[in-house]
Amino acid sequence: MAYDADALDRAVQTPDQIRTIARTFRDKLFTEIFPGRTEVPKTIVFAKDDNHAEKIVEILREEFAKGNDFAQKITYRTTGEKPENLINAFRNSYFPRIAVTVDMIATGTDIKPVEIVMFMRSVKSRNFFEQMKGRGVRIIAPTDLQAVTPDAKAKDHFVIVDCVGVCEQDKTDSAPMDQKKSVPFDKLLQAVALGNVEPEVLSSVAARLARLDRELTEPDRLKIMQASGGYSLKDLARGIVDALDPDLAADHPERVEERLTNATKPLCDPALRNLLIDLKKKAEQIIDTVTQDMLIEANFSEAARDRAQGTVDSFERFIADHKDEITALQILYSRPQRSPEPLTFEALKTLADALQAPPHLWTEGQLWQAYVALDKTKVKGDNRRRILTDLVSLVRFAMHQDNELVPFPERVNANFKAWLAQSGTSFTPEQLHWLEMIRDHIAANLGIEPDDFDYSPFAQEGGIGKVHQLFGAELPKVLEAMNRELAA
Repeated sequence: MAYDADALDRAVQTPDQIRTIARTFRDKLFTEIFPGRTEVPKTIVFAKDDNHAEKIVEILREEFAKGNDFAQKITYRTTGEKPENLINAFRNSYFPRIAVTVDMIATGTDIKPVEIVMFMRSVKSRNFFEQMKGRGVRIIAPTDLQAVTPDAKAKDHFVIVDCVGVCEQDKTDSAPMDQKKSVPFDKLLQAVALGNVEPEVLSSVAARLARLDRELTEPDRLKIMQASGGYSLKDLARGIVDALDPDLAADHPERVEERLTNATKPLCDPALRNLLIDLKKKAEQIIDTVTQDMLIEANFSEAARDRAQGTVDSFERFIADHKDEITALQILYSRPQRSPEPLTFEALKTLADALQAPPHLWTEGQLWQAYVALDKTKVKGDNRRRILTDLVSLVRFAMHQDNELVPFPERVNANFKAWLAQSGTSFTPEQLHWLEMIRDHIAANLGIEPDDFDYSPFAQEGGIGKVHQLFGAELPKVLEAMNRELAA
């Protein structure tokens, strides 16, 4: 049989396609999507319907080799645990890591730890698409994020995984006819039979009838005409749409309910309703176990690369244009030769303020992600939250002083090990512990002064008195050497 893309995962389900997506997501997750992580970030997957969601959950559990708690379906047809309890667990507990839904979590549900939004369904409404994307933009404190995702440092971005090209499709501003997508077909028919003539309900019924008509065979259509007294599904759908016409309502508001009641009268017959429900189940889905899917591409989108390239080009142009005006750039441009003036935290903060000012509004994290998107092989370090001193690494890399973009604390640590090896001094374990605290302070602040020992974390371990006791008269020389060598 032949089927088009619109039928996929609705009229026809291809388990191998779902498996290919799940497997690719698993393989790319800790290397490209969230490099360095070991815990699956909280992920929302948007499926086409309940059957599609059920199969996605089953395959995700198999491909990740995890138990039932790992991935959960959260729809209005969830059996066992109440959907509200599953949503609460997804928001506040370690499990589930992945929630597969149709549209129950698409709008109005605030789940702050979500870091991945995956689309396995198309969306034609621009407003609905923006609401679905919005599930990923909620901010959360680092400690609250770590309570449910222990290896996360902080949430400074989220990732859209687009499996169906939804980001590239044209969207419309019009509201969809089926405004009750989460309500099962049988429940909608029952509501109409009980006299419900709300526009949202009737519009959804008309959309479902029109969709069902496209899936039926001629013998099935004949059965419906016999059961309905001569009406086809197209006739029933068109009658409801005509009765909902807002122009008619404006001309004769007193007859609105009468027209709606007449348009839905055939659906009050239980025999017709049962026939429609049975035919929908029969036409609902074919499982294609023959077709084998092949992965064509799994990468950051070209549009994302273009945006990243634009950011990088603008950043490097900014540096070149202001190298004589901003002190931090003057000092960094003078390297690798030794600058008579050390780079201070205040000078670096001035540079950061200039970058974050309009029109650019750049942060260290945004600039870092732009370089990752362009060539991740040249970017080292984990996916942690960026700190101000990482700006030193960004500027050096942008000026092509360094061949790799390495987090500043990692560069300081490498310099620290080299300095220890060259110093020829054998430090005691306690001295080494204090040297490591000094190293971390320099990584975050570009340098250290004697007054800094009055503050955390030094103060908690004895402060300036303790460090004098450990290093004695050698302390000034040690600090001078570490300031010079570690931040070089």
